[in-house]
Amino acid sequence: MKQIAVLGSGVVGQMLADGFLTHGYDVMRGSREPAKLADWKAKAGARASTGTFADAAKWGELVVLAVKGTAAESVVDLAGAANLAGKTVVDTTNPIAEAPPAHGVLHFFTTLEDSLMERLQRRVPAARFVKAFSCVGNALMVNPQLPGGPPTMFICGNEASAKDQVKAILVQFGWDIEDLGAAEAARAIEPLCILWCIPGFVSNRWMHAYKVLRA
Repeated sequence: MKQIAVLGSGVVGQMLADGFLTHGYDVMRGSREPAKLADWKAKAGARASTGTFADAAKWGELVVLAVKGTAAESVVDLAGAANLAGKTVVDTTNPIAEAPPAHGVLHFFTTLEDSLMERLQRRVPAARFVKAFSCVGNALMVNPQLPGGPPTMFICGNEASAKDQVKAILVQFGWDIEDLGAAEAARAIEPLCILWCIPGFVSNRWMHAYKVLRA
């Protein structure tokens, strides 16, 4: 697995794409408007390329979905179910609503009886979605250096082999891993974004991550 497609032209997509390039992968970033990524491509080197969402999803051996939660379902549609079928799709998204935070607390457009990742999995049943990178800010996604040691990334998904692929990447990216099981666990993982953001919105503290302490 050397070809990684990163769907999204924002900061999260750039941080993860750069991380994959640093670790020796070939990367294609997908966007509605690939021309917006021209500057990134020019700086990223020979192993970097750009295209539409469908171009990237078809090319990638593994796909990373790195877009706003409100856009996630439409981006998956544009990527194409056939292009995603049988592939591991790393879902970094959170269902953050457009409304501003209330005293630092984000609003979600999902409930605790469903999750955005479950919606995406139902939308493309043949894809192998794995939730990851959703509980930390983009600055700490790749090889985070924190005084308490490697932080913990919470993941879930229905396919064990897909989670194994993501776990291997997370080890390269310097993470401890907590596998919480099937896709339904995204109902608990996604709201960790709300908790993670409160210190940022309230006290402008953004450089932190979760860590599980095990007996």
